[in-house]
Amino acid sequence: MTSLTTTQLARGLLERDDLLQMLDRAVAKRVTVVSAPPGSGKTSLLRAWANRSTDGRRVAFVSVERDEGDAQRFWSAVLDAIRSPESPIDPETQIATTAEHEGDEGVESVRAEVADHVEPVVLIIDDLHELKSADAHSQLERLIADLPSSARVVLSSRRDPPLRLHQLRLADEIADIRAGNLRFTERETVELLAASGISLSSAGAGALYRRTEGWAAGVRLAVISLSRHPDAERFVAEFSGTDRAIGEYLMAEMLDGQSSEVQSMLLRTSLVGRLNGELADVLAGRSGSDRMLLELEDANAFVVSLDAQRTWFRYHQLLADFLRLELRRTHADEVPDLHRRAAQWFADHGDVVEAVRHTLAAGDWPDAARLLADHLFSLTLDGQEGAIAVLLRSFPGGASADHPELALAHAAVQLTHGQLEEAAAQLALAESHVQSTPPARRRRLAVAIASLRLALARRSGQFAEVIEQVNLLDTSVADESNEPAARGTELRGVALMNLGIVETWCRRFDDAERHLAEGAALAQAIGRPYLEVACRAHQVFPTRLVSLATARERGREAVALAERHGLGDRPILTPALGALAFWATWTGEFDEGEHWLGRGRQVAEPRSDPAAVVSLHLVAGMLHAVRGQQQSALEEFAEAAQAQSRLTGAGALATPSAGWLAATQARLGMPDEARATLAGVSAEPGRRTSSIYNARAVICLAGGDPAGALDVLRGVPDITSPTGPAFTLVETHLLAGIAHLNLGDRHAAAAAAEAALAAAEPDRLIFPFAMTDAAELLGTLPGHQTAHGALLADIADLLQGRSVPSADGQRGPEVEELSPSELRVLRFLPTNLTRPDIARELYVSVNTVNTHVRNIYSKLDAHDRSSAVRRARELRLLSTGLSRTGWD
Repeated sequence: MTSLTTTQLARGLLERDDLLQMLDRAVAKRVTVVSAPPGSGKTSLLRAWANRSTDGRRVAFVSVERDEGDAQRFWSAVLDAIRSPESPIDPETQIATTAEHEGDEGVESVRAEVADHVEPVVLIIDDLHELKSADAHSQLERLIADLPSSARVVLSSRRDPPLRLHQLRLADEIADIRAGNLRFTERETVELLAASGISLSSAGAGALYRRTEGWAAGVRLAVISLSRHPDAERFVAEFSGTDRAIGEYLMAEMLDGQSSEVQSMLLRTSLVGRLNGELADVLAGRSGSDRMLLELEDANAFVVSLDAQRTWFRYHQLLADFLRLELRRTHADEVPDLHRRAAQWFADHGDVVEAVRHTLAAGDWPDAARLLADHLFSLTLDGQEGAIAVLLRSFPGGASADHPELALAHAAVQLTHGQLEEAAAQLALAESHVQSTPPARRRRLAVAIASLRLALARRSGQFAEVIEQVNLLDTSVADESNEPAARGTELRGVALMNLGIVETWCRRFDDAERHLAEGAALAQAIGRPYLEVACRAHQVFPTRLVSLATARERGREAVALAERHGLGDRPILTPALGALAFWATWTGEFDEGEHWLGRGRQVAEPRSDPAAVVSLHLVAGMLHAVRGQQQSALEEFAEAAQAQSRLTGAGALATPSAGWLAATQARLGMPDEARATLAGVSAEPGRRTSSIYNARAVICLAGGDPAGALDVLRGVPDITSPTGPAFTLVETHLLAGIAHLNLGDRHAAAAAAEAALAAAEPDRLIFPFAMTDAAELLGTLPGHQTAHGALLADIADLLQGRSVPSADGQRGPEVEELSPSELRVLRFLPTNLTRPDIARELYVSVNTVNTHVRNIYSKLDAHDRSSAVRRARELRLLSTGLSRTGWD
């Protein structure tokens, strides 16, 4: 089969009305430049436009002969075209008249001929890239400058013509039609297939369009081949630059015209999907590739720059296919080494995916497996799980069975896709080969497996099964001299993150705080925002070392950090959003709690973090409960308890889930169900079991047994000396007070109410008062006797349907932190108690109280008791509200 020319390919192409109209608009300018690669349809467009552009203007069409170096012959052809535009001129007939068109005389003859025409003249010069005469180029510049204002010139070329047209461009007198304008659209591709009688699915037509990139010659050659192929869909699936017709066209129209140096560079660089001058030099084995690439792009030789600086390039897909075929045909023995060179270059420049791909292409799959494993966590943090999956499919079948690091990569990808059973199987396979791994890589492999084990536990909720991995990682990350977990590596950062998250949900809060803080700092140092957000999003729980206010502030900072890095919609943020909703609800800021709950539900992914989802159900139940929507609260608490039951070893929210579910069941008249709920909970020592005692007390109260409720509550551990926020202790006092009130003991009820306020004051824990509907109980408390008048006012507002002030109100400048003793004195300042009264309440001397008051005034920049209270409320050191000291 002989090579088809562009003109031959033009036959049968669609009438492209959009392009014809574009050319109509373009010739309103003095000069139109049509610049595109061979086979783009330049000549077809110009001839179609010339054939229909006869009204009111004369079109002169000149095709420059191949390698035209004779300026006189060129100008003779131009002049003859202007004189006789209806028929093309045979160059052989021009030889006898060439002499009369020497140099500037030829230009003047053309100018005069154009001026003599009454109608405007449009001079089309096609294939201008074939004009090799520098004199002719200079003369053409002068002609364009001297033509009458009504005349138009259209220059068509495979590269921008070497003419100085800058003045016209500054005057906005040049129009451009480029390769992008000439490309077929997907719609036009479908229309051409239909016009050619070819039946092809929309998916097939789309694939053909993408493969040809809209290149007119490629589309037309594919159509010609399709018309003869028995299976059109299969042809499109296999169509590439290796197609014989495509190859012959590219060889004739593009490759044969290049120097041997350029051909060599093109062949040896065709193995990479993108390249710059440095990489091209490495593959070509010589310097100067950057210049060649720039020149090829300028020549529209199917080389496309990928950035504004024109430093990175790619080849048209069909050209790349053809070049790779030619490379295998002519230099097959070089191919593996070229892939190795490419792999080394990409590895040295941080592009691990390409490095692994080329290592595989070189046939070195064990090396590729090690390279992939070494950068596995880095790639996953970059969100390249899809690229890892593609690479894994390129390894030999069953390779992971003998290569633990490959099994590790499979596990990481499966984890991100929620394929937990498959990930567990791959991790088990990797573990079975640890001891046979070379000692230099063994410990790193063990740490990586342990980290992924924790990630698997985090996603499956099976925390109890990974304590051994927790201990291993704790030891490994503590050893900074250990190479596999060396400071500054992604592996160490991921290990710290997974370790801290598992410890958080297992209530090992002090260990979690240490590991998450270290992980976040490391992530910040190595520029890994996702890793930092993941760590910060779990540092949101108050402990004996972290106050509730600090935990809330950390939650806000985690959200702000995520949004700053475009990670605000990632599931890893769910714990922070759930915690913010949780703590806002505890402090009575229910609207804010709803806000954070809504955001948490938008990003939550139960498969990736089931423990965090438990907190969302709990918050939803709390918000329903305080608004009297007990049935809805019951449903959410049931969801929380059911989700919690699927977790093992994650005790952070276990007892609140069961406790609130049972309490709500009891309030809805379901005591048997409530007892069954509590029977399924294993009692555990410590403060959190107070939730279970409180739920049992609610069952007694709902059943009309206040004395039984008091008996239950006497068993609550550490009731008088809570450590950290007194979440359950406040409810314990309130339930005791309600029981005393039901028994008619108003004095004991008031004492319990005051104890509840005292426990709630440090962290402003308002939720229990709404949860237990404590309005009647608080009515027993004489206003002038409470030391917590401001908090009582806020609770009164809340229970009467008014919103309480937000803890996020405007703050003044930072002040020196008050000591615990000063804070205790501060809480008495809003009351009617005198300084001696305060001294008696605190069992200290009046002088001690006076010292603390002076320090409070100094630190708060206050001059009296009233201004100190006002400033403390602004700083949320005291609860805000109406300035009354009791219950109205």
